[in-house]
Amino acid sequence: MLFEYISTSPEATEGLGFKLGKVLLKGDIVCLSGDLGTGKTTLTKSIAEALEVHEYVTSPSYTIVNEYEGRLPVYHFDVYRINEIEELYEIGYEEYFFGQGVTIIEWASMIMELIPDEAIKIVIERLDDTQRRFEISASEDVIHRLEEVL
Repeated sequence: MLFEYISTSPEATEGLGFKLGKVLLKGDIVCLSGDLGTGKTTLTKSIAEALEVHEYVTSPSYTIVNEYEGRLPVYHFDVYRINEIEELYEIGYEEYFFGQGVTIIEWASMIMELIPDEAIKIVIERLDDTQRRFEISASEDVIHRLEEVL
């Protein structure tokens, strides 16, 4: 199923992330794709906030993955700087993707061959300085959960 959301400000993007975070369940994988500066990390931070992560969430650009404790564990990947997909095998990505928490992947389009079909895929498009289009592709169940809180 496909769901579209237009954000008119960074605060609206944060609101979308917070609401999405409230409906995520153990094992959910959120794949974020979009150009630099479209709001991937902003969305990630607000998802983590909704999952009751109290640490400061930063992009794991040099470590590939950061782990946070919250209502559910949050595994935050940034695969922008990986050179080869084998790097994900080396860190045991399967334990994160199929573990007990929520996995959020920035630049997910670079590793789509590893992403399960049931993952939540979000493509972010910059419309202008403040507006973003979020195209969310997910199961009918996830879309209904999200629609209920929006």
